Amino acid sequence: MSREIPLSSLDKASDLSVFQLVIKNKNVFWGSIILIIIILVAILGPFFALDPVSLNPMSRLKPPGDAGLFGTDQLGRDVYSRVINGGRISLVVGLTVAIFAVIFGTVMGLLAGYIRILDAIIMRVMDGLMAIPAILLAIAMISLSGATLTTVIAAIVIPEIPRVVRLVRSVVLTVREEPYVESAISVGTPVYLVMIRHVLPNTIAPLIVQATYICGSAMLTEAILGFLGAGIPPEIPSWGNIMSEGRTFFQLTPWIIFFPGIALAVTVLSVNIVGDGLRDTLDPRIARNMR
Repeated sequence: MSREIPLSSLDKASDLSVFQLVIKNKNVFWGSIILIIIILVAILGPFFALDPVSLNPMSRLKPPGDAGLFGTDQLGRDVYSRVINGGRISLVVGLTVAIFAVIFGTVMGLLAGYIRILDAIIMRVMDGLMAIPAILLAIAMISLSGATLTTVIAAIVIPEIPRVVRLVRSVVLTVREEPYVESAISVGTPVYLVMIRHVLPNTIAPLIVQATYICGSAMLTEAILGFLGAGIPPEIPSWGNIMSEGRTFFQLTPWIIFFPGIALAVTVLSVNIVGDGLRDTLDPRIARNMR
């Protein structure tokens, strides 16, 4: 789920603050509201729900209303409790993958874009990673290391890093030719200080936007892995493995798949809406028209 990100930052002469521009953008505002509600439900919901792994064979496959808000699954477990707890896992995976992909991708992108000797080496490795389908690479890693939350996060992070590297490298290739960067080099500023003080700040705006897309993509990838049976272990509820366990009974009990599917779709949609809004807000050409 990669999109083209504008390689530009806010106009420093703007008479509106970034916060004001963000609030003024309806996509960012409403997407953030929906996302905050989902996060609060994921955090506080389990305190008002049943044990998501508690079995009740006498209440198997009960429809919504007869046994719980979302009904029960084939083992008598409360679907509402499992969906709420599964939201925690999906949000943790999405946020963690976005953070680590941005950190590693930024470091390698800075090195590749600024140090010409490392450029060819790093980018050929990134091209090799991008040539492998992300799902296949994740399944291979999980098969070798075992299905744990840490392994799933690592398996999703690695395919996302090349996208960040290419983004940062493209920004650095442009910025390093700017007069202020050449001036800093001419007065003897160390390379690492030039990258941190003068080059890195120019990557922040596009990285923020890219991080939102990575977060949404990571949640979808985790759900796909769970649906294929290669993701989070079944004893830890996630939206993917909830749908995977319910697909056998879909024709008789569609609610087992419907509710986690809707939760996943709304969450990813809200993250993408925020990303689209931030992309518009952090593009000075569009932001200028919003004032």
